[in-house]
Amino acid sequence: MVDEKDRASDASLSGRDLAGLGGVLVAAVVGGLVLGLLLDAWWGTDPVFALVGVFVGIVVGCLAFFLRVRSALR
Repeated sequence: MVDEKDRASDASLSGRDLAGLGGVLVAAVVGGLVLGLLLDAWWGTDPVFALVGVFVGIVVGCLAFFLRVRSALR
C-alpha cells in the first residue's frame, strides 16, 4: 500500500523538468519571433508579423507548458 508521503513525492517536478519547461517557453516565443521576422522581410510588412509571431509563440508556449505540467503531475 502506498502512503500519502510517497504519493506526494511522485507528483513533484525536478529541477531538470523545470529547466525543460523554461526551454519550451523560450523556444516557442523565439521561434514565433524568428518566423515573424522572416515573413516581415519577405512581404515587406515591418513589425506586423513579428508581433503576431511573438503573441502566437506565447500562446503556444503556455499551452505546451500547461500540457507538460499536467502530464508530469498525473
